[in-house]
Formats: sequence, structure tokens, C-alpha cells
Amino acid sequence: MSKGKLSERTSKFLQEQLEPIKAADLYAYFRPIQSKQDTEVVIDGKRVLMFGSNSYLGLTTDPRIIKASQDALEKYGTGCAGSRFLNGTLDIHVELEEKLADYVGKEAAVLFSTGFQSNLGPLSCITGRNDYILLDERNHASIIDGSRLSFSKVIKYAHNDMEDLRAKLSRLPEDSFKLIATDGIFSMEGDIVNLPELVKVADEFDAAVMCDDAHSLGVIGHNGAGTESHFGLQGKVDMIMGTFSKSLASLGGFVAADKDTIEYLKHKARSLMFSASMTPASVASTLKALEIIQAEPEHIEKLWANTNYAKKLLLDSGFDLGETESPILPIFVRNNDKTYYVTKTLQDNGVFVNPVVAPAVPAEESLIRFSLMATHTFDQIDEAVEKMAKVFKTAEVETFVG
Repeated sequence: MSKGKLSERTSKFLQEQLEPIKAADLYAYFRPIQSKQDTEVVIDGKRVLMFGSNSYLGLTTDPRIIKASQDALEKYGTGCAGSRFLNGTLDIHVELEEKLADYVGKEAAVLFSTGFQSNLGPLSCITGRNDYILLDERNHASIIDGSRLSFSKVIKYAHNDMEDLRAKLSRLPEDSFKLIATDGIFSMEGDIVNLPELVKVADEFDAAVMCDDAHSLGVIGHNGAGTESHFGLQGKVDMIMGTFSKSLASLGGFVAADKDTIEYLKHKARSLMFSASMTPASVASTLKALEIIQAEPEHIEKLWANTNYAKKLLLDSGFDLGETESPILPIFVRNNDKTYYVTKTLQDNGVFVNPVVAPAVPAEESLIRFSLMATHTFDQIDEAVEKMAKVFKTAEVETFVG
């Protein structure tokens, strides 16, 4: 492709999709934050309430975690200068893997440098040409991309619809290898996978199960151990994937499973073998966050107190929240242009939320993603909901009945 063709392609995207939004002063991405990721942040020198963060337990500013990160920098330096497969394995990598495996109730675990890579790794190498991967249609992009990297046949089933999953499985060769991959808590809708029924279907058709617990760790289950623990189904999920960039206040990810599967991934998962390993500071931060979560259950308790308070207040105020069951509260606008308008106007009025519009979701399902942290106060929630009600009313959002 020539330079002219490249420019033609990129310019078309800019002209058709980005420039109209920017011209209307409604662009709401890549917003520079000038402070720590806390319940209040600074943008353009102004105080803004943060309701768009995935730091569910509010630990990114915990001084104990910051200190652990600083200590690791002093001992190990800034990076490992190589992959885990070669020179990039530290003793603290191994320590974290052992503690994570114990936390989620598996025999072993392996670390990846990001959560995205943690899905790319197993999904690209576990199945082969004559195998099948079945995906919930609302799965995270990293699951979709991981399945695309495999040579397997990929089949989507209707969101959280176990009868549709059963129907899709029933049409596959009985002796074929089948892997079902699903989010635990779905990152936009906030609902939880119907794991009890999913594992029943999986057992019926002898399928393996992989659960993405990126938004579940630190949120549901015993001590925040995730979806399998939440439903009391220990041992029923073959692979558990998780990230550190949310409740665990760091960066990176992992997969936990039986020892043989983890050993296989260590030698087959290209996103592990050909990526530099997690930085020492990130590993140390995760270790300390995991210690705090297990020793101090009050963080999860406060998260759910905030979630229940905010959900009731939003519903009573007339907002449409869909089927959420988690600290992720999708506030449906169901109109792309109004979603952008509401997001920008709220930021101008001191409330940060995230717009979710087409093509990420159908235009009629566009929404504002409002997420809670354990460190939010009820007063902050009150202020945000009051401002949202005013903006939704001014924008004449049809889903708002306040």
C-alpha cells in the first residue's frame, strides 16, 4: 500500500467519524488527567468527580502499595529487559503466581504483561484447526482478538443465553475439542455470567471453560476471588484469567489453571514468550494489593455499599440501568449524539463518566458507563447523580423519566 493509499484510508476515518464530533466540541476520549486516579481528579486544572475508573477498591492511591512499588524499584530497577521465557523472570514473579493460584483456587498461574495479552495467550494456542471456540457476543475485545489468532472455528452465542449456547454446541462434532470463553462480569453491561448454567452445558457437551475475571476480582466471590467463587463452583472453570489494572491497582494479568495447562502456556503462548515481563514495580504493587484485599474485607464491603446506594438513587431518579449486577452501572441513553453531549456536559460540570457508543454497541444501546469505587463517599455520589439528572433533562434523553 502506497503512502497515498494509507493517507486516503486514515483520512476517510477522520473525516467521517472523528471530525464531526470534534467540530461539535463533543470529543470525549484521551482526556489528560493531571492527578492521581482517585475519586476526584484534576482535568484542565479543575476538580472533577471520577466515576469512570476501574479502580473498584480505590487502591491506586494507597500509600502501602506506592511504598511497595518504590521498594521494588530500588531493589530490581525499572524493568526486566526481556521476556519471562528468557531472562525476565524475577523471584517476585514466581511469588505472585503462587499467591494468585492459591487466591483463585487453582494449581498454578502464569503472569502476562497486560490483561489483553492474558486473553490473547491461551485463546490463540489452546485450540487448533479442527477445534471450536464459543464466545458470548458481549465478550471483551481481547477475547475476540485472541480467538481470531487461533486457527479454530469461532462461534458466537447470544448474550448470557445458555439455551443458545446449548443449541450451538449440539451442532458440533461430538468428538471435537470445544472451548467456551466468557466474561465473568461483563465490562459494559455490568451483569454477571450465568456460570451455574454455563458449566452444566459445558459438562453436557464435554467442553472446556475459560472465564475472564478482569472485572470480577476484588469485586465478587470470597475475598473477591471472582466468579467461580461467587457461585460456589470451585473446580468447574478450567482457566481463570484476571487483570491487575482494576481492583489490584497495578498493570498486568494472569491465567490460572491446572499445572499441566500452565506449563503448556509457558511454552506456547506467544503473547507471553515474546513480550517483556511485568515490571518489578507492577509486580510488587500487585502483591501488596492482593495482601490488602485478603486481609481487609472492608474495602469490598464499602464498594458494595456504594454500589447499592448509587443504584437505588439512580433508579429512583429515573435512569435506565439495564440488567447490571455489579459496580458497573450502565446508564442507557440509546442515542449516540446525546451520549456524547451528556458526557461532555457532565465533565464541564465536574463529573467524569465514559461514553459507550456505536460501533462498540448498537446505537440504540449507547450508554454512559458509571462505575463505583470503594473510596467514593455518599456525598460524591449524591452530587454526581444530581448533576446527571439535570444534564439528562436538559438533553431531553428519552430513557430518562425523572
